[in-house]
Amino acid sequence: MKDGTCGGGKEIVCIVCPNGCRIRCVPTDNGYLFTGNRCPRGKAYAESELTRPMRTLTTSVRTSFSDAPVVSVRTDGEIEKKRIPDALSDLSKIVVTTRVGIGDVIVKDLCGTGVNVICTTNRLKE
Repeated sequence: MKDGTCGGGKEIVCIVCPNGCRIRCVPTDNGYLFTGNRCPRGKAYAESELTRPMRTLTTSVRTSFSDAPVVSVRTDGEIEKKRIPDALSDLSKIVVTTRVGIGDVIVKDLCGTGVNVICTTNRLKE
């Protein structure tokens, strides 16, 4: 999100599709006025970014295996952007002790978000 001012509002670059529309978001009495989006998905994305930004978290966690001391993981859905520091703190305490592969759940219901953390590699299975 670009926090540039545009006529008293913000400008957000939409990432929903390859167009990369620059959406101007001007506050009104009833919410926001959105301009610059080429499709309705852009408006929905901009509105979400302003009210409740969500992200997929991609990181790595430690393992107990010397041949692969860390393994890559990601959330299987999006979590609120403001919850990422807590999620990373919880994940820093995780040590994978079993040989897992792509799609295997490492952590269920990360920080009470309802989103799981899954393995993104078969590195531990090799």
